[in-house]
Amino acid sequence: MQKETSIDHALRATWQAVAKMYNEQASKHDSTMATAFVLLNIDYENGTPSTALGPQMGMEPTSLSRILKTMEENGAIYREKNPEDGRSVLIKLTDYGKEMRKISKESVLIFNEKIRAHISEEKINNFFEVTEKINNLISERLIFNTIERKAV
Repeated sequence: MQKETSIDHALRATWQAVAKMYNEQASKHDSTMATAFVLLNIDYENGTPSTALGPQMGMEPTSLSRILKTMEENGAIYREKNPEDGRSVLIKLTDYGKEMRKISKESVLIFNEKIRAHISEEKINNFFEVTEKINNLISERLIFNTIERKAV
């Protein structure tokens, strides 16, 4: 199979281009795409339990811990005991973190607006349908099974 017709190559190459673009944008604000992603996943008003962030973002705990430590050192977040569960910690945004979150959100909105300005709504809907189907096939472990359990 040639890379030009490989679905995984197209996904990977596109994601790498998007990640590079976001990292270039984030570096203008002394940040990274990973940090921006975390900022966007923290509840603006109430904070988010640290244990919920990793699964919510599909990120490994060690990677997330490293990013949170850096964000805390940079003054974007702080940790507070969860009043509803004394065993867990809430990750909350500082004023600086809220400002950085606003910048991150604006970047995502601009990206989406630019893409939607150049691609029809029908093609966007097809894209979401295809990515959902790929994710379902993977999550149901139907890609590398020799016998498919059910028709998809």
